[in-house]
Amino acid sequence: MPTPAPREPHRRAFLAAAGSTLAAAALRGVAADAPPAAARPPLFRISLAQWSLHNALFAGKLDTLDFPRVAKREYGIEAVEYVNQFFKDKAVDPDTIAELAKRSADEGVTNVLVMCDGLGDLGDPDDKARAKAIEKHYPWVEAAKRLGCHSIRVNASSKGSFEEQQKLAADGLGRLSEFAAQLDMNVLVENHGGLSSNGGWLAGVMKLVARPNCGTLPDFGNFYDYDRYRGVEELMPFAKGVSAKSHEFDADGNEVRTDYDKMLRIVTDAGYRGWVGIEYEGKELPEPDGIRATRKLLERVRERLSA
Repeated sequence: MPTPAPREPHRRAFLAAAGSTLAAAALRGVAADAPPAAARPPLFRISLAQWSLHNALFAGKLDTLDFPRVAKREYGIEAVEYVNQFFKDKAVDPDTIAELAKRSADEGVTNVLVMCDGLGDLGDPDDKARAKAIEKHYPWVEAAKRLGCHSIRVNASSKGSFEEQQKLAADGLGRLSEFAAQLDMNVLVENHGGLSSNGGWLAGVMKLVARPNCGTLPDFGNFYDYDRYRGVEELMPFAKGVSAKSHEFDADGNEVRTDYDKMLRIVTDAGYRGWVGIEYEGKELPEPDGIRATRKLLERVRERLSA
């Protein structure tokens, strides 16, 4: 199978400029500014996924450059997860990435990861198309690195039988992860439609890839007819991020589709202590209210689990 052409020879200088502290933290999927050992750290830390504000972003009411400020000042959240479609073509614009890094740093906001969509199928059955999809992710790995993120989130789309798709997806993910490893970056796969929403299938892909910087981003939703609790449990051994999907809440502030107590116990029982990203995409509550409701729920459950 053809291998994507190597990028221009600036890796060593780029890595040196990126900083070894962030690199060491990146492969562990934790923030470089983690609290000292003497302080008792929270069971998990809460971040905000940009998709939670997708209506405002698509309507032009919010710009990506302002997202870190909004997360911190309006929601009291000190870590963010970006979505590439909200700043398309900006991965190769060093000025935009530098400005975004500066604004997040000025706000004291940690950049966690970049969710990447629309870049081709990493498990495409066609060798050339798969190679092209891999290459199209390269600028986003580099942009995420410049932002101080520990990972990019990708999709594992493919075609064919259950086993054929596993092998094809593992090939594309493995080759992209090999590139990302040069920058001490992780490649995370979310359950995001198709066979990736089958926890057993995606766990099998991870075993085939078998690279320390290739992991999962379990989403509480997106399992469709597959049991969501089973799916998250199957994906947690490989998790370097977690997405707390929310839609609707009952009168007590509980999410009606997902038992957060049960789900977060699965997450923490797996030994995960990283970021849990709020991803509100409901319609009953306005985006700001949905984000706040999800945060309150996460905090309540964290307190119960920590007791």
